[in-house]
Amino acid sequence: MDADPPADFLAYVATRLDPLRREAARRCGGDGTTAAAAVLADLAGHWRRLEWKSRLHRRDVRGDYLARRMALRTEECSHPVEVTVRPGARPGAPGYRRAAPASVAQRLAALLPTTVRADTGAVADAEIAWVHAYRRHLWRHYARLCAGGVLLVGGLVHVMSRASGAG
Repeated sequence: MDADPPADFLAYVATRLDPLRREAARRCGGDGTTAAAAVLADLAGHWRRLEWKSRLHRRDVRGDYLARRMALRTEECSHPVEVTVRPGARPGAPGYRRAAPASVAQRLAALLPTTVRADTGAVADAEIAWVHAYRRHLWRHYARLCAGGVLLVGGLVHVMSRASGAG
């Protein structure tokens, strides 16, 4: 797995991000960004295999994978949420506090141009998902290396102890 996401992954996420977020919001409530990000990280981890499988079967296997992962990721948040409103949250009530006046910087912020770019949201989400999948890939690689090293040392100890006992 490469450290940088491929262009086809970025394009795929750009086309699927809004419906994915809407589905996550429908299933979990709220804006659904957490569940959508987790599903995208899962997709990034299996991207090459799913892309190969899509070409082989000549249909979008990646979409099926997204649907399955969304069902699994949102399964735990499918329960109803109880919301309680604190009494006395209106002006003049005992627990009410007036907002602090705006500072000079907050008043001047309205005059500055925004730094938010609308067209980079899907790319940023795809990059973040790819980085999470890449880190998961590295940890699994390190775990396999450590387990292989332990097995190798254990095997050498076993062979050497058998050889010294036979002589």
